[in-house]
Amino acid sequence: MIQFTLRQLRYFDALARHGHFGRAAEACAITQPALSMQIKELEEALGGVLLERSARQVVLTKFGEELAQRVREILRSVDELGDFARASRDQLVGRLRIGMIPTIAPYLLPKVIGNLTQMHPELDIHVRETVTPKLIKELAEGRLDTAIVALPVSEPSLTEVALFTENFLLVRPGEDEGTPVPSSEALREMKLLLLEEGHCFREQALSFCNMKSSPPREVLEASSLSTLVQMVGAGIGVTLIPEMAVGVETRSASVSVARFKDPQPSRTIGMVWRKTSPLSRQLMQISEVVCLSADALREQRVPKSSARSRSRIAR
Repeated sequence: MIQFTLRQLRYFDALARHGHFGRAAEACAITQPALSMQIKELEEALGGVLLERSARQVVLTKFGEELAQRVREILRSVDELGDFARASRDQLVGRLRIGMIPTIAPYLLPKVIGNLTQMHPELDIHVRETVTPKLIKELAEGRLDTAIVALPVSEPSLTEVALFTENFLLVRPGEDEGTPVPSSEALREMKLLLLEEGHCFREQALSFCNMKSSPPREVLEASSLSTLVQMVGAGIGVTLIPEMAVGVETRSASVSVARFKDPQPSRTIGMVWRKTSPLSRQLMQISEVVCLSADALREQRVPKSSARSRSRIAR
């Protein structure tokens, strides 16, 4: 009988995902020699070579690639067994792996974590912040329990629950305060600053401006909303940001913030999870906590009468 451990499978899965012994060892919280020894023992137990070793990277053999897919399915089933046991309890307890996109996490996450910790102190919350495609992939592989993203994601295997809608606001240099708010058509003629490719917020902003995914050269890119706002403050161009980000991102930049005329550009924020998840009932409860957190965040937005209009929203 072939003898191997669940721990060895988890180590191999980490190595397959990271493609590097050092990064995989760090992710598993063990030393690199210990990881290498466990992988070697797994190879001996299975009677086959799983990877080609080199100084810089790890390349899976054909056998290793096929095994990696099966291992992910096994680990997901094992995790769902644990979820099944947790789902039978009345209280929300144990590990909760939640993902958020970067245009939500810095602003909503503190409220969500605070409320969840207060209402469900037995939860062990793990947060993952990355772009939507990666979150969806990790959900499908069982590495996340749920994710908070912009809807729709249109993935048949996932349950989507809409939570709230928020508008996009225009951020301009401070000297533009009081000038007419440009239309979506006028924005196409301006130097528009956007998030780099991979962010769903980028595509939503381009859609509002009726631009294609490959915009003209006048569109400049950044990796975060914070950088976009600072670039606007430096007079480089204009940008759009979600309303929940205004208070945080504009407080240290000399910019003006304005609403567009109706119908205003907006996005729907929601939670998604696997339809097969045993935690569906508990995740629905968590979605209610997220809604309460978003409501509390909106109530905290008190306009300030700053001469430089750092956080005041013009109408």
